[in-house]
Formats: sequence, structure tokens, C-alpha cells
Amino acid sequence: MKVKPAHRTTDVQEYYFSIKLKQIEQMRRAGADIINLGIGSPDQAPSKNTINRLEEEARKPTSHGYQSYIGVPALRTAFSNWYREYFKVELDPESEILPLMGSKEGITHITMAFVNPGEEVLVPDPGYPTYSSVTKLTGATVRYYELNEKNKWHPDLVSLARSDLSKVKLMWVNYPHMPTGTKGSVELFENLISFAEKHNILICNDNPYSFILNKEYISLLSVAGARNIALELNSLSKSQNMAGWRVGMVAGHKEYISSILKVKSNMDSGMFLPLQLAAAEALNNPPGWYDQINKVYSERRKIVEEIMDILHCKYDKQQAGLFVWGRIPEDIINCELYVEEILNKAQVFITPGFIFGNNGKRYIRISLCSNDTILQKAKDRITSFMSGNM
Repeated sequence: MKVKPAHRTTDVQEYYFSIKLKQIEQMRRAGADIINLGIGSPDQAPSKNTINRLEEEARKPTSHGYQSYIGVPALRTAFSNWYREYFKVELDPESEILPLMGSKEGITHITMAFVNPGEEVLVPDPGYPTYSSVTKLTGATVRYYELNEKNKWHPDLVSLARSDLSKVKLMWVNYPHMPTGTKGSVELFENLISFAEKHNILICNDNPYSFILNKEYISLLSVAGARNIALELNSLSKSQNMAGWRVGMVAGHKEYISSILKVKSNMDSGMFLPLQLAAAEALNNPPGWYDQINKVYSERRKIVEEIMDILHCKYDKQQAGLFVWGRIPEDIINCELYVEEILNKAQVFITPGFIFGNNGKRYIRISLCSNDTILQKAKDRITSFMSGNM
């Protein structure tokens, strides 16, 4: 190339799942029947009223123009009501909620709004890879903090407090946690807010899994004093089966929201109006909606746990979220090669834990986003693989 890419692109790699999906597509073109149990993209549909509202609004000739950068009042109010009903948190829809085109977008906006080049960002290991990628893209320094099974996948805030935190500006947390499925708690969130206040660190809880196989709805913003030092991201991708719709939100103090809006308003021109109104409709789904989708996931998890048993993995049956996270046997030397062998021989793709950080190297993750027939087929293949019949 005559024109070289920016230096920031050398600090990040193409997203692992982007690469893997291309590999799987190539294998399928070559005739392989690959079962993908790697990605948490809900396969169930949104509620009928959500889809009907989208269609109804899209037919109106007035629905297709540019929209407000801050989202329509109906959507902000629906988010506010959702948080009041399930998280017992009062949010001003006018100033403390900013709709996003997916919460992944918010990770970039928040980092750009608050973190300067050379400052540090605390990122969980294991954790969502985008936290570290966006930090690098903005010229800041990633500082990993360890999560491990011994400490119940919670941060060791005492050890962190003993270290030099003078350059740390932002800390990412994610409970219910992805990839481990560990739930948060009031005590954990209170400790996080106390830590943030003491060290003047903005904490952001990425909270998209709170409704999946979980009824302990907890928001970081429910803790006293959190509004002054914390933000929370949420999304309709998992809770409402709307991953491809790209609807999320960030909530927090109005001054923080104002700073994020400065970034966001220079990067997009607002969300499609029918989509916003359909999202508001989805947020009004009754509690039975979550019971219905979780009944399906609960049945699927039984099969996935059987797959974990066949692979001789250890796992926690109390995990929340769209996955089962399991520790591989000690006699498996390299998890990445093991997963690749399963893909090539059993034609089943399972996510290796190393992509989430160094502390994920001895783990695998299996998605619940396939129906019982597909999961049973995957189980049969892995049974044959383990018995040496492939």
C-alpha cells in the first residue's frame, strides 16, 4: 500500500470472532457441516408486539428522516421505566439516559469521552476483548486486573488499592460477568463504588446479561453515591432477543451523559425512528417474557452441561448469561489447539477462553443460542470425538 494505516491499528487485531466466522464460512463452502456454539447471538425472535410496532411505524412516510442524537422521549422514558421496575433505580429520562446503537458502541464513546492518551484503564482478565481494544485505539494504556475462580471471579480490590493508581481514569466491570457467568452482588457493587470514590476512578458496569437465567436484577447505579462516580451500559440484544437491531443505552449523572453525547453526536445521526419506537415497545414486555425465554435457555443448558461433562470440564451450575464456562482437564496441554481439533474433527466450534485474557487459557465457553436439535447433534458428535470414533 502507498498509504500506510494509522499507528493505532497496529496495536489491535481483527476481532477473534470476525476471523473465526470467516474460517467457518470457508469450511462450510467446502462442504463441512459446522455447528457454531461459539457466539451469543440469540436465535429466538423478539416479542410479536415489538415486530408489529416496527412494521407499523416503518409504513409511516414521516418515519424516515434524521433523528435526534439523544433518542426520542418514548425510548428514553421506556428505559427509565425499565430500570425503575427491575433495578429499583430512578433515572431522569431527559438527562441521565442516552440511547446507543448497541452497548458496544458505548464502550468506544465512553473511553473517548473520559480517557486521555497515556492514562490507564483497568480491564478485567478474563473479560470482553473490546474493552482493551478500544483502550488501545484511543491511545490509553490497558492495565489488566485479575479475576480467577479462587476469588469467585471478583476483583481483588485490596490488592489493587495497594498499587499505583495515579494514572487510572476508568475501570470496566461486567456483572453478570461474561465469559464466566458470575453474578454481581450488592456487597460487590458497594465495594466497587467505595474503591472508585477513594481513587477517583470512573467505573462502568457493562450489564447486558442481567435478565438471562437470572432474577437477581442489580444495577451498579443502585448503590448510594454511585451516580457521582459510575456509569452503566445496558442492551436489548440479549434480554429482548434483539442483537441485530443494535439498541443499547448508557445511564449515569447528567454531566457524564453530556460528555458522552459530545462524542456520539459527532459519530452518528440518530437511530431509525421505527426501531426506537419498537425498542420502547420491547422494554414494556411483561415479566412473563423473561420467564418464557429463560425456560428455553434452561432446557438448553442441560444439554450444554452434558457436553461439558463429556469433555470432562468443571463448571458452576449457578452461572447466569448466555453461556456455560468450563475448566478443561489438566491433561489438555493447549486449549486453543484442543478447540481447533474439535472443530476439525467433530465439526463443532467452541470458544477457547484465551481470547478473553490470560486467566481464560484453561477454559472453554459454549453458547446456549442454538436449539435443542442442534445442541443434541453437537453432543453426539463430541461423544464420538471423545470415544475416538472420528
